[in-house]
Amino acid sequence: MRYPSIFFQDELFGGNRVIGLAAQGGRVSADWLREAVGAVFQAVGFSETAARTVADSLVEADLRGVTSHGVMLVPMYVDRVRAGSVSRKEQADVLVDLGAIAVLDAGDALGQLTGDQAMAMAIVKAKAYGIGAVTVRGAFHFGGAFRYVESAAAQGCIGIAAANTRPLMPAVGGAKPVVGNNPLAVGVPLSGRPPVVLDMALSEAALGKIRLAAAEGREIPPTWASDAEGKPTTDPRAAIAGMLLPAAGHKGFGLALIIDVLTGVLSGGAFGQSVRGLYADVSVPNDCAHFFLALDVAAFGDPAGFAERIARLAVEVTGSPMAPGVERLYLPGQIEAERRAAAVKDGVQIEASVLDALRRTASEVGVTL
Repeated sequence: MRYPSIFFQDELFGGNRVIGLAAQGGRVSADWLREAVGAVFQAVGFSETAARTVADSLVEADLRGVTSHGVMLVPMYVDRVRAGSVSRKEQADVLVDLGAIAVLDAGDALGQLTGDQAMAMAIVKAKAYGIGAVTVRGAFHFGGAFRYVESAAAQGCIGIAAANTRPLMPAVGGAKPVVGNNPLAVGVPLSGRPPVVLDMALSEAALGKIRLAAAEGREIPPTWASDAEGKPTTDPRAAIAGMLLPAAGHKGFGLALIIDVLTGVLSGGAFGQSVRGLYADVSVPNDCAHFFLALDVAAFGDPAGFAERIARLAVEVTGSPMAPGVERLYLPGQIEAERRAAAVKDGVQIEASVLDALRRTASEVGVTL
């Protein structure tokens, strides 16, 4: 198979030139990137529709600048499909469908496919009952959580999405990881504007920031991580060998623990030590769990009234007085939405290493970029 060539940005994006997928970074056409990633997933056995869903999720993360959930994941996803720990199923099995709730078993399918299915069910239930809650067990990484809450907000619902991960953080004062750096997202419709989107993991700092500090020989704040014995450390190398610390101490730990309950414990799936690492043995299923909730705004009262109130709150936040040296105030998700709009126009910024890994993976599965 052959697919369109890649676009890199010259000094000005208006000077696009078509070249092969070279080992150099640059700004890449989002449409090309979606098509290239989709072709890879079709080549390993997914339908065109399913492959496009996964590609859309990964490229969307890169458009927003959330590169940890973007195209860099393609090689790991493909390795797991080929090793058998991720199945080629495109729908989760429905175990429970009772009024406003449902329980699904993903059967180790790609998380974007079962995540879309679960949130769609939650939205339908919210339209019928005012609220819809769906849990998913036997799941795999679902990409950026923002995807699911934005789909709820587009349907006039407040959406919540969460997942559990392998343990990375100790209890407060503990010396062993017991909860994951579990992601939580909430999306709120905002009339005429992108929704308010809170999308966060629960560690004080991302592991990537700690790795960067180690590479640059810098110390880290003592609130970011502990060493292997559980003692807070400013040494990034000791932190990498140790544990992430939860944001806001006992508050972040408690929220991470509750997410483990809502996802793995409630669904009858894996939780705590039973959840496996994404980058561990690729032949062993990740076996995480997901939780999706939709609240139909219209069920709680006049939607126009809600729209007026949330718009007024947004103005109160962004129009409030600023501290010295601050030029602008933002709503949650606003920076990512603006970054996305610029990337759609100018191209997606992709690192050379990510492009090279995508090229190698494509070649391994018989796709020529």
